[in-house]
Amino acid sequence: MAGLEAELRGAVRGEVGFDVTSRALVTMDASNYRRVPRGVVAPRDADDVAAALEVCRGHGVPVVARGGGTSIAGQATGTGVVLDFTRHMNRLVGLDPATRTAVVQPGLVLDRLQEAAAPHGLRFGPDPSTHGRCTLGGMIGNNSCGAHSVAWGTTADNVRELDVLTVRGRRLRLGRDWAGAPEGLRELVEGELARLRTGFPDLPRRISGYALDALLPERGADVARSFCGSEGTLGILTEATVRLVDAPPARALAVLGYGDESAAAEAAAGLLPYGPLTVEGMGADLVPSPAGLPRGGAWLFVETGGGTAAEARARAETVVRAADVLDALVVTDAAGQRALWRVREDASGTATRMPDGTEAWPGWEDCAVPPARLGAYLRDFRALLTAHHLRGTPYGHFGDGCIHVRIDFDLLSEAGVARFRRFSEELADVVVAHGGSLSGEHGDGQARAELLPKMYGAELVTLFERAKGVWDPDDLLNPGMLVRPAPLDTNLRFAVLPREPVPVAFGYPSDGGDFAAAVRRCVGVAKCRTTGPSGASVMCPSFRATGEEAHSTRGRARLLHEMLAGELVTDGWRSTEVRDALDLCLSCKGCRSDCPVGVDMATYKAEFLHHHYAGRRRPAAHYSMGRLPEWLGWAARTRTAWLANALASVPPLAALAKRLGGIAPERRIPRLAAQPFSRWQRRRERGRPRERTADVRTGRRPDALERTAYLWPDTFTEHLSPSVGRAAVRVLEAAGVAVVPLPDRRRARGIGAFPWRTRRVRACCGLTYLSTGQLDRARSVLRRTLDLLEPLLPPADPDPDPADGAGYPPPFVVLEPSCAAALRADLPELLPDDPRAARLAARVLTFAEALEGLAPDWTPPRLDRPVTGQTHCHQHAVLGDAADRRLREAAALTGDLAGGCCGLAGNFGFEKGHFEVSRTCAEEQLLPAVREAEPGTVVLADGFSCRTQLEQLAGVRGRHLAEVLAQALEGEGE
Repeated sequence: MAGLEAELRGAVRGEVGFDVTSRALVTMDASNYRRVPRGVVAPRDADDVAAALEVCRGHGVPVVARGGGTSIAGQATGTGVVLDFTRHMNRLVGLDPATRTAVVQPGLVLDRLQEAAAPHGLRFGPDPSTHGRCTLGGMIGNNSCGAHSVAWGTTADNVRELDVLTVRGRRLRLGRDWAGAPEGLRELVEGELARLRTGFPDLPRRISGYALDALLPERGADVARSFCGSEGTLGILTEATVRLVDAPPARALAVLGYGDESAAAEAAAGLLPYGPLTVEGMGADLVPSPAGLPRGGAWLFVETGGGTAAEARARAETVVRAADVLDALVVTDAAGQRALWRVREDASGTATRMPDGTEAWPGWEDCAVPPARLGAYLRDFRALLTAHHLRGTPYGHFGDGCIHVRIDFDLLSEAGVARFRRFSEELADVVVAHGGSLSGEHGDGQARAELLPKMYGAELVTLFERAKGVWDPDDLLNPGMLVRPAPLDTNLRFAVLPREPVPVAFGYPSDGGDFAAAVRRCVGVAKCRTTGPSGASVMCPSFRATGEEAHSTRGRARLLHEMLAGELVTDGWRSTEVRDALDLCLSCKGCRSDCPVGVDMATYKAEFLHHHYAGRRRPAAHYSMGRLPEWLGWAARTRTAWLANALASVPPLAALAKRLGGIAPERRIPRLAAQPFSRWQRRRERGRPRERTADVRTGRRPDALERTAYLWPDTFTEHLSPSVGRAAVRVLEAAGVAVVPLPDRRRARGIGAFPWRTRRVRACCGLTYLSTGQLDRARSVLRRTLDLLEPLLPPADPDPDPADGAGYPPPFVVLEPSCAAALRADLPELLPDDPRAARLAARVLTFAEALEGLAPDWTPPRLDRPVTGQTHCHQHAVLGDAADRRLREAAALTGDLAGGCCGLAGNFGFEKGHFEVSRTCAEEQLLPAVREAEPGTVVLADGFSCRTQLEQLAGVRGRHLAEVLAQALEGEGE
């Protein structure tokens, strides 16, 4: 390997990576398979590709071309050198609206082409659900299709010319009339014309095998079309000329409800004569909530186009009238259509979990049959699942007869793998019996190539092998795919994982307490790699900032997988490769909600840091910011906030403090409040009637105190922005909610409870300890909080209908979203054995939830002003912002908040070495939204981190929603 690496470094100008991280990131795609490559090359241009091929051929090393790595059959993995085209060869070379063509490099993400074509009223027809991260090279390699193939066909239907390098260095330009054909290909085809004319099934989604029938003279001897779907086994694509189509100016979406997916499948073919753009199907099992969908157990999504909105709607209504449905819905607004399509596009990830949480896997992801036979095929498919005691939820391109499904194979045991093989062989027979193709979209790869003789027969498969020999006589391009394939039950990615759960700190309740199962959640669909306007709302800010796979949720999950496997990453929890990849994880928790399979990298990061630094010295930032509640509590007890502020205002002293504390030198140290919030609240309470306080603290709720809440003094509200707490009290009381301070108690320290040896024990969510992986300390803090608050929690088994209201103490209102998220999600997951944790989590409310639940009849002051800012990432991921949206609407605060992450993310943006990434994250959505806001716009930022980032990077003061409403109340003279 050393000699290969050295020669590659001398021959190519792009990056060459033979290190552990580079290799670990490409061991898998989105399939069930895993192969460890020797190295990765990111070529800068076609000359680099040619040089890399020459070196690899000299060493007899295989080469695998890789795009977005979202292939589902295993064809984007290999044991040789992987060519990563996404880093450099990712440009749109040219776009000609007159000829409706574009010239693209293989690493160009599909959405970037769509964005460039849209101003001209054009688009590329095929659009897989991974359109935000799949590449044109990968689409050509797999002959991808997508939802609109009923209108615009497959990728092969939309390719004009291809620039290709053979393994022996020949540069070919493939096209019609044998253009670019390698020597011997024409002779091979002309000697087998009869077989090529009769050996291929006639259906729109026949992707399996080589498309040698495209070389028939009556089909134009189209070498470029024939090359599509060859999965990188014939040559290496370096540039492509593709066809663009007219994009309808207006679209409508008809959602048709049926009793089950078989009924929907039966109906799909009958809708094709109406000229729809899509006919997509999915069942209720894949919909977390059917809200917004018409009545039914399965749905067809039928999109129609038109020159005007009225024309598109009329066509959709025609489809509804022609369909025999239980219920139907026609959606014409763009936002509503996007929301519905998001449900369908996320199915590739959602389907990896059965409704009961059981894992499900690809492998038979996209068989296709003639559309008219889809209903019958689905019935046979269901019967085969039942016979093998398996479960799966079909969905997909019903109008093309193509079905996607994830099946709950047991790929961890020998018996389960054996059943996987038996089922695969029998299902192949069922597909062929219905005149179908083993692959209808994602290619054969390793998952299906072994079974191609069932579909094509031995003689045609032998012809495929001969064609491969013409193109690649050395068999170095993606060997083991399509011809002479590896067995479908080898190289399974789960085989290397530990069979017994590893000891961990968190409970991982959704994964049976098994950290390996949590890591297995990442199946590689790579929604975390989505960038641009179509990007996910929050996930993954570090990838969008750096563009590096190692900084994506998928990349980090791959490294954790390899850490557990122990083959590449050999030092387990002490791995520096995993540590470095996790270092730029902002712990924003965006993946927890935006990832279709609910990967929670923030939790995995905390888990890793806990083990990585066990018994070792931690980074300085873990002591300075990870233990922030202790330092700020000490400053409050000694009343030295003024001194800390004074010292921080002296530049040399501030620089020294930042250097010692591991804080980025570019940051300003926030000022501490002169009076902590709880001190203000206690002083205020001293003048209140004693009877009222006593009633609230016992949890009893007489009529006069029916609406009561505890206000949680989180570290940020308590010590850094008490104005938010004071404003929340003002608003809640104006709404008729009695706000009561959380109790604290004095605890003796040492022997003899002298006054100077005691300190207050305060409730704490443990957020800073969690984010820095100090989980032992976090557990201690949270158990102490539960001990303190236990008298205020509901009983373990409350009376469902208490006559006097006893047993239902007031909820806890938490103003800082990250702290509320820690209490609601991290607390019960870190202390799964303590039932009090779930009881406390269930009583946590955000500010807007408290107003909505405790004062439903209250009307906020009307502001009639636009808003800008950003929804806090933890609120987006864990808490939800529906109540906030309703509260803003009631207050006449118009407009939507930006997505993404502010980039500060608690301690992350303050840590040394993180400033540039932090600023880049803010520049993606938050700062542009604030700069572009019209005068008089309210800048909302409920999180202290978001407000700090706005102040330090833009000089703008963001405000908590409570502050905005409190100011409005004062203006009304309340």
